[in-house]
Amino acid sequence: MTVKIFETPEVQDFLKTVSGFEQAGGNERAKQIMHRLLSDLYRLIDDFDVTPEEYWSTVSLLNSLGGQTQFGLLSPGLGFDHYLDMRQDAIDAEAKRNGGTPRTIEGPLYVAGAPEAEGFARMDDGQDTSGETMWLTGQVRDVDGNPIPGAQVEIWHADSKGNYSFFDPSQSDYNLRRTIYTDSEGRYTARSIIPSGYGVPEGAPTDQVLKALGRHGERPAHIHFFISAPGHQHLTTQINLAGDPYTFDDFAFATREELVVEGKRIEDSAEIAKRELEGPFTEVVFDAELARTDALELQVRHKRPRAKEDEQDQASQLAGTAEV
Repeated sequence: MTVKIFETPEVQDFLKTVSGFEQAGGNERAKQIMHRLLSDLYRLIDDFDVTPEEYWSTVSLLNSLGGQTQFGLLSPGLGFDHYLDMRQDAIDAEAKRNGGTPRTIEGPLYVAGAPEAEGFARMDDGQDTSGETMWLTGQVRDVDGNPIPGAQVEIWHADSKGNYSFFDPSQSDYNLRRTIYTDSEGRYTARSIIPSGYGVPEGAPTDQVLKALGRHGERPAHIHFFISAPGHQHLTTQINLAGDPYTFDDFAFATREELVVEGKRIEDSAEIAKRELEGPFTEVVFDAELARTDALELQVRHKRPRAKEDEQDQASQLAGTAEV
């Protein structure tokens, strides 16, 4: 079909009206972004001769994504999360904020308010009997190799079936979620279980999109981290466990070579007794380096909607009001 109407004055004027350019109220940045977005989509409809059936099928899919709260799952699958990291890497490079452990995507499954501990914490509740014991440890240092005592290390990961507490009602509150403050040598240690990778739900909207692209929706076994300390740039990252079949084929594009960690299986009875464990375990060591910065806004994680975080903010505001 050769009919194309995008460049016509009628369509261009229509785009300005739809984007609110003729209205005094609203947000000017939102208007500009919406105008660009709609322009690209209108042009796409023209260029690919999108049919009404294709358009309304897409609307139905978007409704399903929203209804099943899967936009946060599809976002990394379409590379948006990794692209934002690529941009932030470039921003850091331009500002000469060099060094430190590489960042990678946060994902949609963080939950605020995990129990806190000094130096050591047990993360699992002991209910996942099929999970192999993991001894996760490491040191937080600055880019010159100096340990950072009191650094905040937030850790979260899936269980042996690939499920996360809070989103999986069968798990106890904050299972496999902890915040650990490093000791005087900048070290942290957690007893937990080896997590499993997971796949997007079969037949779900995210799965439908990926299959239309000829792609799978599998993630390798991985462990998430937020690491922060005053005077240092906040780090959002995750490690992938070596040997998983999807370590370098992650649908969410979160794998970075420097963040692939080999687990070491320990069967020595003396080492087992030293950690007061019941049997063999796998030791995972992850050391992190934080880049220095005086910018306060770079010392904290960026704002985005997160589970439990909004209600914590509301509680803090109420507490402040009560004090007044």
